[in-house]
Amino acid sequence: MFYLGTLASFPQGYAKDSLQIKVYTEIDYENREAKDITLKKVFCDYCSDAQISKIGYAALLRAHDERYLPENILVNGTKKLAIIIRISKEDFAAITDDAVNNKEEE
Repeated sequence: MFYLGTLASFPQGYAKDSLQIKVYTEIDYENREAKDITLKKVFCDYCSDAQISKIGYAALLRAHDERYLPENILVNGTKKLAIIIRISKEDFAAITDDAVNNKEEE
């Protein structure tokens, strides 16, 4: 019993200081070619608009990178992807409207 309690009290490293946010995206395929990537939903009840925007953009980039992986390609149709974004609490807190606006101006 002691051994199991000890294991349960030491979570993995990323779990201690990071957040996991689920994002749904869709990739539309025509003749095995990706035609469109759409952000469907960012599951984050406590995020500001700037944080949702930044996390959604990161998910779109990841979906773009994964669009031609063999398990994602369809001949014709829509592939739905659930993407988990892990971000440290400090980096998450640093995402503000000002930080997003400054990045867009550069």
